[in-house]
Amino acid sequence: MKRKIHNKKELEAFRKKLRSQGTFAEAFLWVYLQQRKLEGRKFRRQHSIANFIVDFYCAEEKLIIELDGLYHMNPTAEEKDERRTKILEGLGFIVIRFENRSVFDNLDWVLGEIKSNFKKE
Repeated sequence: MKRKIHNKKELEAFRKKLRSQGTFAEAFLWVYLQQRKLEGRKFRRQHSIANFIVDFYCAEEKLIIELDGLYHMNPTAEEKDERRTKILEGLGFIVIRFENRSVFDNLDWVLGEIKSNFKKE
């Protein structure tokens, strides 16, 4: 029997809460990712994979985008993020991370980095 790893029912309420309380950086980047605006790719916000909730997910590319704010800028959080990334990569996903401020300071670069992880057609 195949184990469900996407959007587990038990994480649904938490996903909704995260979507409604997202950061300014998430809301800003979402404007450029929603409705297939980035090269026709469909992204989801606050999507759960295994026991994790990721900021953005593109199923077509198996691509996860994480935005890191100040909370992530300490050794404990960085170690936790690294473990999480390794687990998700072990499941076959590509994980890319950006600092929140990069979305505001260098949006073109962020979007370029995301696109550089798209499979070539």
